Amino acid sequence: MARGSRLLSWFDRTGSELLGWTLVVLGLFMLVLPGPGLLGLVGGIALLARHYHWARRILDPLHEKAIEAARYGVATWPRIVLSALGAACIFAVGVVWWVDVRIPRFELLGLDFGPDLPADTPATAIAMWGSAAIAWFLLGYSVWKYRYGPASRMPSTSRSNEGATD
Repeated sequence: MARGSRLLSWFDRTGSELLGWTLVVLGLFMLVLPGPGLLGLVGGIALLARHYHWARRILDPLHEKAIEAARYGVATWPRIVLSALGAACIFAVGVVWWVDVRIPRFELLGLDFGPDLPADTPATAIAMWGSAAIAWFLLGYSVWKYRYGPASRMPSTSRSNEGATD
C-alpha cells in the first residue's frame, strides 16, 4: 500500500473524526469568543456525520434550515445589502480592536472594564476579519446559487433534490 493511500485511509476515518471533534470544541469556544462559532460547530458535525448516526440526525435538519435561511436571505436586494453591511460592521469592529482603542473605565455586574478593550489582542481583530470574510463569501455563494444558479430554478428545498454539491 502506497504512503499516499495509507494517509488517505487514515484521514478517511481517524483524521476526519479528530478534525470533526476539534471543530466542535473550537466552535463551542467561539460561541462566546470572537470567531465563527456556529460555522465551526456545523463543520464539525458535518465531518462527524460521516461516522456517527447521531450526527447525521443533527445535520439533516440543519442542512434544510441553512438552505431555507440562505434562500430567504438573498430573496431581495435590501436583504443582500443589509447582510453585506452587517459583515462590514463586523470588519469595522475588528479594525477598532486592531488599533487598540482606549475606553473609559466602568463596572458592570461587579466586573471592571477599561481602559483596554476586553480580549484586547490582534488575534481578536483577525478573528473578526475572518468572520466578516466568511460572511461575505457565504453571502456571495448564496446570491450566486439561489438567485442566479441552477438552485434558483428549483421549487423544493429538500436535500434529495439539491444534489451532492451542497
